[in-house]
Amino acid sequence: MPEPAPTPGSAAPAAPDELAAERARLAAARDALRRMREDVLATETPEVFGDWVSTQVLRQAREMRAEALADLPGAPLFFGRLDFEPGTVFEDGAGGDGPGTAQDGADRVQIGRRHVHDQDGRAMVLDWRAPISRAFYQATPAAPMRVRGRRRYGFGAGGELTAFEDEDLTAPGPDTADGAADGGLLAAEIERPRTGPMRDIVATIQPEQDDLVRAPLETTLCVQGAPGTGKTAVGLHRIAYLLYTERQRLARGGVAIVGPNRSFLSYIRNVLPALGEVNVGQTTLAELLGIVPVRRTDSAEAARVKGDARMAEVIRRDLWSLLRDPEEAVVVQRGARRWRVYPEELRELTGELRERGVAYESGRGLLEHRIAHAVLTLMEAAGEACDDRTHDQVRRNRAVRSAVAAIWPKADPVRLVLGLLTDPDRLARAADGLLTPDEQRAAMLPGRPRGPKSARWSEADLALIDEAACLIRRPSGLGHMVLDEAQDLSPMQCRALGRRSQGGSMTILGDIAQGTAPAAAEEWAVLLRHLGKEDGRLHVLDRGYRVPAQIIDFAARLLPHIAPGLGAPVAVRRSPGSLTVQGADPGRVGEAAVRACRAALDGEGSVALIAADADIPALLEAARTAGLAPGLLGAEEGGEDAMEGHRLVCVPASLAKGLEFDTVVVAEPAAIAAAEHRGLHRLYVVLTRAVSRLHVVHADPLPAPLA
Repeated sequence: MPEPAPTPGSAAPAAPDELAAERARLAAARDALRRMREDVLATETPEVFGDWVSTQVLRQAREMRAEALADLPGAPLFFGRLDFEPGTVFEDGAGGDGPGTAQDGADRVQIGRRHVHDQDGRAMVLDWRAPISRAFYQATPAAPMRVRGRRRYGFGAGGELTAFEDEDLTAPGPDTADGAADGGLLAAEIERPRTGPMRDIVATIQPEQDDLVRAPLETTLCVQGAPGTGKTAVGLHRIAYLLYTERQRLARGGVAIVGPNRSFLSYIRNVLPALGEVNVGQTTLAELLGIVPVRRTDSAEAARVKGDARMAEVIRRDLWSLLRDPEEAVVVQRGARRWRVYPEELRELTGELRERGVAYESGRGLLEHRIAHAVLTLMEAAGEACDDRTHDQVRRNRAVRSAVAAIWPKADPVRLVLGLLTDPDRLARAADGLLTPDEQRAAMLPGRPRGPKSARWSEADLALIDEAACLIRRPSGLGHMVLDEAQDLSPMQCRALGRRSQGGSMTILGDIAQGTAPAAAEEWAVLLRHLGKEDGRLHVLDRGYRVPAQIIDFAARLLPHIAPGLGAPVAVRRSPGSLTVQGADPGRVGEAAVRACRAALDGEGSVALIAADADIPALLEAARTAGLAPGLLGAEEGGEDAMEGHRLVCVPASLAKGLEFDTVVVAEPAAIAAAEHRGLHRLYVVLTRAVSRLHVVHADPLPAPLA
């Protein structure tokens, strides 16, 4: 049986049976959680008489609560313990070694992923998000926060408790808040090999990460995070924290996570459920804006032009050019009398509404009311009595509605953008003084589509359609939105997302050095402005806890060329032998890469073979021929589960962003760099996916910064 692992400055070694006692506490907590869930499922849901919808809402709430209480065998319910000074947590206690007061008088609490209580309602595990739990992440000997001692637990396969480690915060010693992974168990958890989807980091959150996780809901947080700094984990844990502290406020507006692609969302899908949060929407930008299907990839120049913020004004001009100058008076007949509103007055009413900046569709309705009001003014001046019913009758008069339809025609966002991007003269009028002739040609849709269904839309087109749709009718907003890999958002995409967060806040995650899209951001201040979040708080995470220094330093040679103003990340740990750069004979790179993968599979953890997208099919076939049974990330069948069902995964370079693997084999870096407009940025992404070992295989010369 593994022995507890005391650290320097810890209390006296525990009794031999203490590990067994800790295991019994974990088992008791699991039993209590199971009872909590059974109690929820056993609750009778009342039927609301005559209201089927309310009945279903109540039943759904019960099912979601039960789902949130489901035990995950591989995720231990608690991962730490705090011994506070007497009276910090409990006014009195039963004594002993369970929840409450310990034998030495300390207030003892277990810290875990969710709150668990016994049948009498006494807390057995405190939620890591509770205010008092903050001391687990922040307390140091220099600032103990009334904590006497901290215990961390180590777990093996299947969530079995295997060890624990104590830290005495009353003993003099160096303040370790500045460093990470000082204890053996903490370092082991951070560096533990990973297979399958991303895990939560709730047991290993570092002080600077904890500050970001607990930022108030009103704060829009922008995190510039180097590879391995945990920026994605920070964003996910912040969602869990905000749902704990602001659940009612967020229930009104909702919460969403926007990721770069489905493979990435599949990778992070288990994190929030492990923290007890099962009702958070996860989507890609294309799905969020997907009014039309995406069937084409733009050239780099076309994507850059369509993503430029100038396109917002182009679309606004084109939409409002639909308005027509009134040529005839509106004649409303009421009984034997006729009332006229002349073209000059109609022009004045239309111009006033346009200058107010109303949504296009709202303007049509307001114009009806303005014309009706003008008619009622004439009627009252003639001595007729008018009321709200009269106003409504005039507003719905056929002559009024016909005039509004002629002056202010209906608009459809898809047809508007289709017409704009297929008619060179129309685009030239709307883009006059904004886009050059070359830029106008780049923005045009290919072919001669006969309608929206036959058009071959690109992802950049979705933001243009959304811009038009939101000019026509304003969208509703979310309470909080997390944007991951945000550096790749174009200004037009930022505008689309910002409109959905009006009145709400955001957590914006990314790395300027990893911007690979043609319209990727060069600096965060510009991106925040396009999101409408100029007051967002920028925080830089540059301490890498997962990626070894040898790998980071190798990849960082690219930074002066791809992000000159960005400082190089600092790796917390070094790992000799973690980087291998191997030359291969021309035409033999695939064989060398497969051999490297086979050697990596002899060890622990996940393995990824990453190459330029065009090279992946041949490498996949070579790995299959060698009997390695690889998965393919992004495949139509099973692509989202490739990381979970296979230890070895072939990864197109375009899908590698945001993912982590224990070992990464990179085939032909020069081909990755040459494959796209921002190829060196893509190569930086690929080289920083490994958390244990990076093996680079090449026949062509390495890109100059790496040579």
